[in-house]
Amino acid sequence: MKTGIFINTPAQFHFYRNIARELKERGNEVKLLFRKYGEIGDLLRELGYNATIFSYRANSKYGKILALPFDVIRAYKYLKDFKPDVVTGFGVYDAYTSLLLKSGCVVFNDSEPRVNPLSYSVQFKLFMPFVDVLLTPESFRDDLGRKHLKIASYKEMAYLHPNYYSPRDDILDELGVSKGEDYVLLRFNAFDAVHDAGIRGFTREDKVRLVKELEKHATVFISAEGKVPREIEGNVLKVPKSRIHDVIYYAKLLVTDTQTMATEGALLGTPTIRSNKFVGPNDMGNFIELEERFGLMFNIRNPEKAIQKALELVQVENLKKEWQKKRKKLLEEKIDITSFMVWFLENYPESMEKFRENPDIQYRFR
Repeated sequence: MKTGIFINTPAQFHFYRNIARELKERGNEVKLLFRKYGEIGDLLRELGYNATIFSYRANSKYGKILALPFDVIRAYKYLKDFKPDVVTGFGVYDAYTSLLLKSGCVVFNDSEPRVNPLSYSVQFKLFMPFVDVLLTPESFRDDLGRKHLKIASYKEMAYLHPNYYSPRDDILDELGVSKGEDYVLLRFNAFDAVHDAGIRGFTREDKVRLVKELEKHATVFISAEGKVPREIEGNVLKVPKSRIHDVIYYAKLLVTDTQTMATEGALLGTPTIRSNKFVGPNDMGNFIELEERFGLMFNIRNPEKAIQKALELVQVENLKKEWQKKRKKLLEEKIDITSFMVWFLENYPESMEKFRENPDIQYRFR
């Protein structure tokens, strides 16, 4: 089986890297295409990837739209001689390129169009006609028809499941903290993706206050897309991008206005506070599930209330032990999505029909 994989962000790279490796180890041919976006360049260099770049970051959202046809043509040229049986990614580029290649198209996506801004919903409607199957977490609240299949897992489980991730405590030396010493991780988003249109998180003042108040109780580190206020530049992480999950794992608390890292924190058993304008009655299902079903996350729209919650939690003793128990319950209920995706892609399209006939087949991958 030949599989073409489109990767647009660091989170998508983490999702597909174990899938790609296992497909190759099982004798399949795989070709990865990358969009140069955000921190992905640093990440690929750190991990020794010789990347095939099919798309570059545009200066604006309109620039990205204008560049789309050229990016798709470039991707087609990279893949046409490879002749993939199936193309996979998170939509748009892979959907249109698969049409040109006459290949099957399997999209995984956990961003719900109903929740996201109009621009993303329109984007979703434009690429869905060219998708053969859309895989999403079972917590996905939208029902998108016959093509839509739901999985008992999360995107982030593809690289944070214990089958693939083991924390390394040497990160504490790199951070300059001792074992048992409390530290808090703050993660700030740039909000420049299409699905972030009109969405905001912590203000400049909120960020400075978070650091200054939390520093009274623990060491504070910042991971951020773009620049942070001058007053807190000294708190910015200086460890390799590829070690961020170890930083999250050993943190006493994660406070963030991002989406992906909030889920990562919860899945690693780190108490997580998520605060941005997505939070509300129409929030995405995975965040609602992580808060209400598993108790691993706090979704708080009001930044002032989020800061107060952070100050409350940072002072609670044995907080991580309680969260690790909650994490164990989650791991018992969810499947290993990497193993599932390898099976699905390797056996496509027969796997699609088997899943439709018997969705419980996925529980073989617990």
